[in-house]
Amino acid sequence: MIGPGWAGDPEPARTHAKPARRRRVAVVTGSRADFGLLRPVMAAVDAHHDLDLLAIAAGAHLIPPAVSFRDVKAQFPIADSIPMQKPGRTTRPDDAEALGTGISRLTRSFGSLEPDWVVVLGDRIEAFAAAAAANVGGWALAHLHGGDRAEGVADESMRHAISKLAHLHLPATQASADRLVRMGEKPEHVHVVGSPAIDDLATFEAMPEAEFSELGSPRAVVLLHPTGRPHEAEEHVTANLLDALAVLKIEPIVLAPNHDPGRAGVLRMLKERGQNIEPHRPRAWFVSLLKRIAMTDGVLVGNSSAGLIEAPALGCRVVDIGPRQNGRERPPAVRHADDQSAQAIERTILDTLAAPRPDGNDHPYGDGHTGERVAALLASVDPNTRGVLAKLNAY
Repeated sequence: MIGPGWAGDPEPARTHAKPARRRRVAVVTGSRADFGLLRPVMAAVDAHHDLDLLAIAAGAHLIPPAVSFRDVKAQFPIADSIPMQKPGRTTRPDDAEALGTGISRLTRSFGSLEPDWVVVLGDRIEAFAAAAAANVGGWALAHLHGGDRAEGVADESMRHAISKLAHLHLPATQASADRLVRMGEKPEHVHVVGSPAIDDLATFEAMPEAEFSELGSPRAVVLLHPTGRPHEAEEHVTANLLDALAVLKIEPIVLAPNHDPGRAGVLRMLKERGQNIEPHRPRAWFVSLLKRIAMTDGVLVGNSSAGLIEAPALGCRVVDIGPRQNGRERPPAVRHADDQSAQAIERTILDTLAAPRPDGNDHPYGDGHTGERVAALLASVDPNTRGVLAKLNAY
């Protein structure tokens, strides 16, 4: 095993003297999705006696009406906010322009805040902007969920690019850690910590029956994100999913897609079919809904990473559609419809509902103590140690 795994003590194997002052940790969150995962890490950093949390809300958090920015602000003091994307502009060139804005503004923010560590998660443009600003600007960078494989839009390239910019690697699984080492990252800088998405699941209760009934007591949750295809292709896959549910007479609750390129196509078809689209909701609401869906033998259908991490851990059935999560480790209970035709999606949903309900135990993403491990590492690994900031490929 590379670095400390989640089976033992959360303290890293090698420690250093306590810093003369508390280390300043800038955690950059760019969307409702990554904030849900980063929240336990931010809470653990905030609670650690040797660390000071600097919460930075960027990118999609600030797209009007900026609902998710309020979620961050409600839980942590905001050290800075970094606008990047512009409303209604969701093409890949638009994302490239927003990326440049983010790098420039985050560089100024880091220069003002003087963090000892910058922390990012995953593969979105906000994380990539923070990683580029930190590495080029000389600030130490820690990366969560590096080494994963997932096609997404430009996700695969950006995730691995962030890994090459990072100085401390905090992968979720051993397979991801092994992949980072094969990429030339030093084994002593790679620590398996699990996924923070698991940390807070036990703190949420299942949605009350009355509230669930007000939503129509749905049998399926639809969470379908765009994958960067032309709008017509996104519309086609969305239509196929809705057709499959209609044939099976399954009433869904439809959650809004994220702001990746192709979003307009998904939204257009959902509205054309008369679907009520749930806007942004807090993570507590989402997890409570999944728990109720699991209890009522329902299913999550779409292509979100939540279908591979949170939902299976909650014992919720999952149908993953298309290539967006290709390469990511899948719990055994997750069924995949690679063929995105209505007939293939229908068959996969039927097979999933007929299978025994998953128990949530056979899960590759950790035990719910990731935030503590990350905080311990950030407090004990000195970013100024020789060989940390000055990167050298191990091959």
